[in-house]
This record gives sequence, structure tokens and C-alpha cells, in this order.
Amino acid sequence: MTLDVTTETLIHRPIDVVSSYAADPSHAPEWYTNITHVDCKTPPPVAVGAEATFVARFMRKRLEYTYEFVEVVPGERLTMRTAQGPFPMETTYTWSAPSPDTTRMTLRNRGAPAGFSKLMAPFMAAAVRRANRKDLARLKRLLENR
Repeated sequence: MTLDVTTETLIHRPIDVVSSYAADPSHAPEWYTNITHVDCKTPPPVAVGAEATFVARFMRKRLEYTYEFVEVVPGERLTMRTAQGPFPMETTYTWSAPSPDTTRMTLRNRGAPAGFSKLMAPFMAAAVRRANRKDLARLKRLLENR
């Protein structure tokens, strides 16, 4: 079983503001509830091949994983991927502008669990969906209140 969760929100800020903020991994602890720290392994700006290590708490466990940025199209799409650990994951952000001052941000997480994590995939999908909704709501509040 694979995990594939897509969540989106409308943020009442221009696409360049939303995409540049969300695409900067150093901002992740500000809007991701579960991420406590990010260590950028390569200097900014984010580009294909860049790496960042994220430290998070998820389902009562401490997780540390390094993402490699595999697709970076400023203002449109960013994809990062990790192959380490029991739950390799790919995270994609996409941005579109339904109006000049509004951005639709989509957050997609896909992964193929192995070992014991494979049994937990259905529960993890629900937990990821809940976490993503909270994170996008936090990002929306943060950016709309600037």
C-alpha cells in the first residue's frame, strides 16, 4: 500500500509571496507544526540537488530525514524526496493564482512504506492529512497577517 495525500488551501496573498516563503526550508518550523528544526546542507536559494535535513515529531516519534530537492520551478512547483528510513517520502508543493492577490497552494505527500510501517500506512495517511490541514492553515494565518 502506498500513501498519497493531497491537501490544498487558498491564501489571500500574491503567488510570489506564498511560493517564495513556503519554498524556503528555513521557514518550515514556522508553519509546519511537527517540524522543530531544519538544517540546510546547501546554501540558498533552493535549487535542484540541494539538500535539507528536517527534524520532526510525528505520531509521538522523533524523525530526522534529509530531503533532496528534485524539481524547483519558482512560483509553480517544488518537489523534494527522501529515500532513507522505513518510509521514503516525496513532498510536492504547487502554487497557482486564481486571482492576482490569491494563491492556491497544494501540498502532496507520497510514500511507499516498508517493513512495519507498511502495516501502519492507512493510519499514517489519516494522520498526514490532519497534519497537512493544520500546517496549511497555519501558513495561511501567518502569511495573511503580515
